Amino acid sequence: MGSARPSKAERLLAERRRMLEIIKLLKREYPDVRCFLDYATPFQLLVATILSAQCTDERVNKTTPALFARFPDAGAMARAKIGEIEKLVQPTGFYKNKAKAILETSKILVSKYDGEVPRRLEELVELRGVGRKTANVILGNAYDTPGFVVDTHVGRITRRLGFTRNSDPVKVEYEVREFVPEADWSKFSLWLIAHGRAVCTARKAKCEECVLARLCPKVGVPRS
Repeated sequence: MGSARPSKAERLLAERRRMLEIIKLLKREYPDVRCFLDYATPFQLLVATILSAQCTDERVNKTTPALFARFPDAGAMARAKIGEIEKLVQPTGFYKNKAKAILETSKILVSKYDGEVPRRLEELVELRGVGRKTANVILGNAYDTPGFVVDTHVGRITRRLGFTRNSDPVKVEYEVREFVPEADWSKFSLWLIAHGRAVCTARKAKCEECVLARLCPKVGVPRS
């Protein structure tokens, strides 16, 4: 007779052990990883993350110095004219919607939070232009509170690793973070973003260069 199939609990335990090994390798591969957006305050990170929608971090980082020199905090931004903001953020694309979100959010921060960015996800996602991804970026980087960010890289790689089949970012967040120790949530997202840019790219996964190759089932990996 063949051996009994592992139970659901046993499979879950095995997957968590696999994830811990993956985390160990990523930590070693990207020891100095940090937020890819430049900022000096939680407010500036909030604005930069809003601007990063459908725009590269590199482009955002080239755009924000002039914006923050003119409007460094929520109070200054709330007093700005929409046209001024639009002109300064135009290089990031979709600038009218982004400028409106930044202005309205700044006014809310001034009127409701004394100009400070709230520290709770439930309050952050109520701000204009702020979804769970942006909220988790702020929590994990500005406030050192565990935040599990799911962008295109995180979603793609966790699917290739076999930890989720979902494409919806919120479902990916809830499903995959069950395997990741809470203390590693923020760094885990940054590690996967770095890995997705350098090795596990959307067009071609460079499996021969990947430190995770032996732990990866390569689900849906496009063949070159």
